[in-house]
Amino acid sequence: MSMILSASVIRVRDGLPLSASTDYEQGTGMQECRKYFKMLSKKLAQLPDRCTLKTGHYNINFISSLGVSYMMLCTENYPNVLAFSFLDELQKEFITTYNMMKTNTAVRPYCFIEFDNFIQRTKQRYNNPRSLSTKISLSDMQTEIKLRPPYQISMCELGSANGVTSAFSVDYKGAGKISSAHQRLEPATLSGIVAFILSLLCGALNLIRGFHAIESLLQCYLLVYYTGWRNVKSFLTFGLICLCNMYLYELRNLWQLFFHVTVGAFVTLQIWLRQAQGKAPDYDV
Repeated sequence: MSMILSASVIRVRDGLPLSASTDYEQGTGMQECRKYFKMLSKKLAQLPDRCTLKTGHYNINFISSLGVSYMMLCTENYPNVLAFSFLDELQKEFITTYNMMKTNTAVRPYCFIEFDNFIQRTKQRYNNPRSLSTKISLSDMQTEIKLRPPYQISMCELGSANGVTSAFSVDYKGAGKISSAHQRLEPATLSGIVAFILSLLCGALNLIRGFHAIESLLQCYLLVYYTGWRNVKSFLTFGLICLCNMYLYELRNLWQLFFHVTVGAFVTLQIWLRQAQGKAPDYDV
């Protein structure tokens, strides 16, 4: 019998489970699939936005959008079109119900567990295809899947079930080559965005007045991208800004010097605060 067994809503950046349904059954195969759920949740940031993992008698499908992933477990013979239409409904309802600020600042696992009520209702509808025939149109989803089929994740890409995974890369049409060795920075904060804009402004002011702007551009780069010895480079860049303003002491008034040095110090602080993302916690998904 083809059916949806369970579904979860997971934050992409760290694998934090935001909501989940209860499993339909608790057999050996289901317990194995829960392990795959955990492993996938830790790799969501490295995978394309629409994927399928085949695990024997079960399939795991998921879609990701706006930093949140919607994952479901179904039997191997459950139609792909229905599976991704189900996930699409979960995504639309979750985005409508919760704003991005809440999902980005959530710290407790399953803090949106009340969303399970909608998951259960939608799961019941999709497990009874007759009730769907007059309520939804699958033609758009069929066309979308034909034009952009879900990426098929292999077991070797996923890694071993004990959680020890090796670095891998995914070559996906439209997604480029994504490597797990690539280090990602934490999401930019409002102060970080302000620092980036101010640094660009200082660089533009320097260019307009005929001065060099390399140190401001370097600060922008360090604020956006991860690199080795990043903090050391940021402090050296700030030292260069101070030296350059000392050299231009006779060409600028006190307020101009204060503005450039203060912006340089502020951007250096933001570079130091925006660190690389750590290893995703082992949440019980």
